[in-house]
Amino acid sequence: MSEKVDLLLTGGAVVTMNAAFDLYPAGAVAIRGDSIVAVGPAGEIAAAYEADEVVDCSGRVIIPGLVNAHTHAPMTLLRGLNDDLRLDVWLGYLMPVEREFVTPEFVKLGTRLACAEMIRAGVTTFADMYYFESEIAEATAAIGMRALLGQTILVFPAPDADTFEDAIILCRRFIERWNGHPLIQPAVAPHAWYTATPELLRACADLARAFDVPVHTHIAETAIEVDNCRSQNRMPVVPWNAKNGLLETRLLAAHCVHLDRGEMYDLKKAGAGVAHCPSSNLKLASGFAEVGQMLAMGLNVGVGTDGPASNNDLDIFEEMRLAALLAKTVSNDPTVLPARQALELATIRGAQAVHMAHLTGSLEAGKRADLVVVDMNVAHNWPHFHNNPEAIYSRLVYAAKSTDVQDVMCNGQWLMRGQELLTVDEAAAKAEAAIVAARIDAFVTERESSPYNKLVLLAGVQRQESFEVQVKARLADDRRVLEVMEGGQLEIVKQAHYKQFDNYFFFDGRDPDAARLRYREDEYLNEKGEVYQARSRLTLLGAQQLQEFPNAVMLSRSRYLAPAAQSLRFYREYFAPAREVEIHKDRRRWRILYQDTDLAINLDQVTRPGLSGYYLEIKSRTWSRSDAQRKASLISELLMLLGVAPEDTQRSEYAELALEAG
Repeated sequence: MSEKVDLLLTGGAVVTMNAAFDLYPAGAVAIRGDSIVAVGPAGEIAAAYEADEVVDCSGRVIIPGLVNAHTHAPMTLLRGLNDDLRLDVWLGYLMPVEREFVTPEFVKLGTRLACAEMIRAGVTTFADMYYFESEIAEATAAIGMRALLGQTILVFPAPDADTFEDAIILCRRFIERWNGHPLIQPAVAPHAWYTATPELLRACADLARAFDVPVHTHIAETAIEVDNCRSQNRMPVVPWNAKNGLLETRLLAAHCVHLDRGEMYDLKKAGAGVAHCPSSNLKLASGFAEVGQMLAMGLNVGVGTDGPASNNDLDIFEEMRLAALLAKTVSNDPTVLPARQALELATIRGAQAVHMAHLTGSLEAGKRADLVVVDMNVAHNWPHFHNNPEAIYSRLVYAAKSTDVQDVMCNGQWLMRGQELLTVDEAAAKAEAAIVAARIDAFVTERESSPYNKLVLLAGVQRQESFEVQVKARLADDRRVLEVMEGGQLEIVKQAHYKQFDNYFFFDGRDPDAARLRYREDEYLNEKGEVYQARSRLTLLGAQQLQEFPNAVMLSRSRYLAPAAQSLRFYREYFAPAREVEIHKDRRRWRILYQDTDLAINLDQVTRPGLSGYYLEIKSRTWSRSDAQRKASLISELLMLLGVAPEDTQRSEYAELALEAG
């Protein structure tokens, strides 16, 4: 007597991706409720099972639902906003937009759009990392997809948490709400070691262990990240994460482009999963992950798209094909990562990487009914040869397209039939996304209108109206100045010796309140000439106004101060100045008290461009014309004391002197 089931898929080729890699050229899958009951030859399954619904899959292939092992799903709403940038500069553009626009409603809409795209590409399971992850879970569960969802935790303010302590609390509540759900696996997602502190990483590891949930994080995505980790932490990225407890969790490590063999072994020993994102790594020029070595070592490697703002799509067919081609090129060996193994990355190994292989990733009895039906009767996949039984893997990886996906089921529920989406309103999501895009366009247009706006949105600024009385003089040598300063003739309050590295960005008058931006690095030197302290900062300088006094000028201008947490290369690419001037100085600086007045004396040797002699600057803050006149008189007295003739004074600033020097 036949056993009763809900559904039979029969007549098509069945690619199980089970441990034996069983293939059934004319196979069938029996489903009851949310689970697979049996898989095998069509005749045997038909004899053993009776179903309420029978679907004829002739000319098609039934494969496990595909796994997208790493993405940021709501970033569909930021797709194409800024491309062809380095990762850090790209993040510099994206993060201010996220701070402005990312809300619970934003992530729900972005998730709906992402799920529509992934279902069309045959994805039934994805691993996400973003903000407001509980709202993402609501949208995903309503649509019927399976997901590992990581609540992002950062050391600095995020759209959903002002502090990392707030983010930890939010993540804990997210886990408590969703843990045990049939479709949603909550996870802890510290973004990366470089956006975290050791305390933050340890707190994330502790939280994950307390609830036995995975950790999802970025590891060794770029060479700069790896170099910074080695210089700052005195160890590579994986050992640093291990030191702070992350390898003691069920870890999903995204990217892993720049790992040495020891780090690969550490991840393997820890049972970690790796999400390989070939398109994103290529587009951002992050490098080539050594996937062949990882697989030879036995690591669980899946493929991911990364976010749709850095890929820019969610097509896993494209990713598994590209993974195979890249692995061959990097190793110079066409036998590395053959087609069957490439399909593994998108199915069972991907499921292992996201710690869900007990539920999905292969077609076998007892697992959830997550499957995809692919049409093989298309021109780009024709004809078919049968002399090699495993040729079907080649057809799926090297010839099939995501547009060939006809039907998608997750957890026993149809998500798409005949390429018609059943659980998400794609047209409505696209229409709403267009409205959001228009708002983002207006915001970005305003940001790009001036260096000031870009600086504010990048880092925040402090406005400081600057009024100074100052004089600059060129000296043939420094003997007289040093003689006076070291001879006890002036009351010295404070002194310092440092090397100063300035880069001035000019913007051709595009913003009248921002004539130039200065990136400055100072290296403070001790008595032996050794660097003992360094600092960097940004100063946006408005157009200056000069008022002449005998032997001095009163200079007034607006200044906007901001922290400089990024590299010079970052700011150069982010601000895209019309011109740039570089100035290096060896500076001795004295703060003196002269006739009860605070003044600063700088003695500079300009080493780039190579300006001969020395430059003396005497300056003091002022607040009125009468005060400026008095201080100008004091500066004249100091010039005489330091042996400077009035005709040696100059009105030009260093940037102008550098431009004159070519």
